[in-house]
Amino acid sequence: MGVDGFLVEVLATVVGGVALAFLLFLAKEKIFPLPAITGRWFYQMTTHSTTYTPFEGMVLRYVAVLWREGCRIEGTVEKIYEKSATGEREFVGKNRTRGVASGYIEKNYLGKDRIFLHIVEEGHGRESTTLHQLSPRRGGLLKGTFTSMVAEQHGPVQWQRRHFTNPLAVSTDP
Repeated sequence: MGVDGFLVEVLATVVGGVALAFLLFLAKEKIFPLPAITGRWFYQMTTHSTTYTPFEGMVLRYVAVLWREGCRIEGTVEKIYEKSATGEREFVGKNRTRGVASGYIEKNYLGKDRIFLHIVEEGHGRESTTLHQLSPRRGGLLKGTFTSMVAEQHGPVQWQRRHFTNPLAVSTDP
């Protein structure tokens, strides 16, 4: 094999490597993109287990604005609705509690992507922390579970782009 044959093989290897890198880039960006998270969301949490019996079955709803930078997620939330043992009420204006959301997207090429959100809410009297573990679903939904430090609450959570229309608007399967 001469110098010409060697150069042809090197050139073919380089061109093949560049073509493969381009195909992998296209697959990552077009076939397996990150979930569309940026924008306004509404989410509902239903308490299925807690150490404080009056919270059992409680339904909380929030509005959130999220944005994504790479796999990192940031945002803010406001509580807009509560149905609990003390009654049912909507919150507007200054009566809404606010919070900060941060998290990330775990990209899984051979399985479902997962989204983890840590929300710190400035509640009435104290700060509370909630962790959401979500999976994207058809129809632009995010479903999963939440865990809260307030009375060790756990249960299903659903995120969607539209307002919830009634307390039974969410299926309870994660």
